[in-house]
Amino acid sequence: MSTQDHAPYVAVCPECDVDLRTEAPNEIVEFYRRHYRVTGHDVEIERAQVDLAEDVANDGLKDVVWQLQDRYENGVPFGVVAAVMSDHGVSIGETLDEIHDVRMTGGLYEPQDDHLGAF
Repeated sequence: MSTQDHAPYVAVCPECDVDLRTEAPNEIVEFYRRHYRVTGHDVEIERAQVDLAEDVANDGLKDVVWQLQDRYENGVPFGVVAAVMSDHGVSIGETLDEIHDVRMTGGLYEPQDDHLGAF
């Protein structure tokens, strides 16, 4: 078995039957962006690092970032946020749209590309 069979992050397009298995959560976001741009299909998170959702007591986007930001030196990766939000029934696209909206109101910031911090 390859290491990708045990990858902590797996995203799939149910319409195309394509998937991405990766160690890096932000690769899921990049896969979503590319795939949606080309096909218009949403990508779903099939598997994500199991211990993340247990650490988050609230399902609001800003609260998710706030509760996880101490675990990451340079901000919470978008892919981690998307994985936790997916556990709460929010799609990757909806999560990225909400990230944009909350950033524009000043509730979140990007200490580096595709990583978030909460004020």
